[in-house]
Amino acid sequence: MDIRYNEAGKFEETRFEKIHNVIFNTSQEASIAVAQEIATLIRRKIELNELCVLGLATGSSPIKVYEELVRMHEEEDLSFANVVTFNLDEYYPMDKSNVQSYHYFMQEHLFKYVDIRPENIHIPDGKIGAEVLNDYCVDYEMKIKSFGGIDFQLLGIGRTGHVGFNEPGSHLNSGTRKIILDHRNRLTAKKLIK
Repeated sequence: MDIRYNEAGKFEETRFEKIHNVIFNTSQEASIAVAQEIATLIRRKIELNELCVLGLATGSSPIKVYEELVRMHEEEDLSFANVVTFNLDEYYPMDKSNVQSYHYFMQEHLFKYVDIRPENIHIPDGKIGAEVLNDYCVDYEMKIKSFGGIDFQLLGIGRTGHVGFNEPGSHLNSGTRKIILDHRNRLTAKKLIK
C-alpha cells in the first residue's frame, strides 16, 4: 500500500495510482487533442532551448495523431528540429526497408514529412545479431536515459491489452527486450499491412 502525505497535512492511503482520463466522442477528436498536446510541448521546449524527447508508437491508433502533426508542421510551422524520438518496438528479424517494418511505418506516417534530424530518430534495429541482442537492448535503454528520459510517450492498447507489446502479465519494470508476440497480435499486424 502506498501512503502519501497530502497538502492538508494528512496521510492518504492509495491502492491504485490515479490516472487522469479524458473521454472523447470520436477518435478524430482525441487524435487532434493529443497532437495539440505534443505540439505545445515541442514549442515549449523550443522556447527553453531544450530537446523534446518523444516516445512513439506504431499501429492504427497513432496514425491520425501523426497526420495532425504533419498538418501542423506544414500549415502552422511546427518544427521538429529540437525533437528526439524513441520508438517502442520493431519486429525481429526485420530489415528497415521492409513494408512491415516500424522504420518504414514511421517514415511513411511522420518522419519524411517533417524537419526532424535523421540522427534524432531512434527505432530498434530489427537486424541486430542474436549474439549481441541483449546488449543492444540495454544500450537502447541507456540511450533514452542519456537524453533525460521520455518527455511524452504516445501509446495505444492492443487487442490483448498489451501496451508497447508488453503483454498482460509482463513485469512492471519491463525494459527493451526480445519477446514472442501473442498469436492475436500477429494476426492484427497482418491485417494492418494489407
